[in-house]
Amino acid sequence: MLLVFSFCFPILSLVSASEDQREIKVNPGQDVSLLCQGLRDASVTLLEWTRPDLKSDGYVFFYRNERPYENYQHESFHGRVELRDPEMKDGDASVVLKNVTFNDTGTYECRIVTNTRQEIKHLIDLNVTDSDHTAGDKEGGNKDEFRSIVVGLSVFGMLLVVFVVVSICRKCKQSSEHCSYKPPPYNDVTQ
Repeated sequence: MLLVFSFCFPILSLVSASEDQREIKVNPGQDVSLLCQGLRDASVTLLEWTRPDLKSDGYVFFYRNERPYENYQHESFHGRVELRDPEMKDGDASVVLKNVTFNDTGTYECRIVTNTRQEIKHLIDLNVTDSDHTAGDKEGGNKDEFRSIVVGLSVFGMLLVVFVVVSICRKCKQSSEHCSYKPPPYNDVTQ
């Protein structure tokens, strides 16, 4: 019984950790609200929006001492992120990311620390995509065109091979009908 519990407990932990993760799909050029909700009765003393997959330092958005700090932001987010509600009424720590690009695709983490020393985290998967391409792959159309050309040439090549084989078989069949050569009869010579 203990073995079953120790095996199942990590799985249950993963399920509960992923319940708070949301996925948002948006087209390039649009503005998107990244939602993050803190406690309604507590004030936010620290707010960090990060994107863990970015290799360099810097925040998506950083708020402390009742004001945002743009100088702590990653350079790709300068001038593009602001609080949805500057007063953060009722614990609303959501931000608006303006003019999204394919490079904005990724997982965003919101971390709130309140005046009651409570810490809250939210995860959001942002997928920037358009109707013709997959997120993060703007050159996807060129790759698809290349694949189509390769497939088309392959099919053409196969049809050409079939045509050649059929032509050769027809010639062989026609020439064998006109052929007068017959193998010698089998002689069973016994001594």
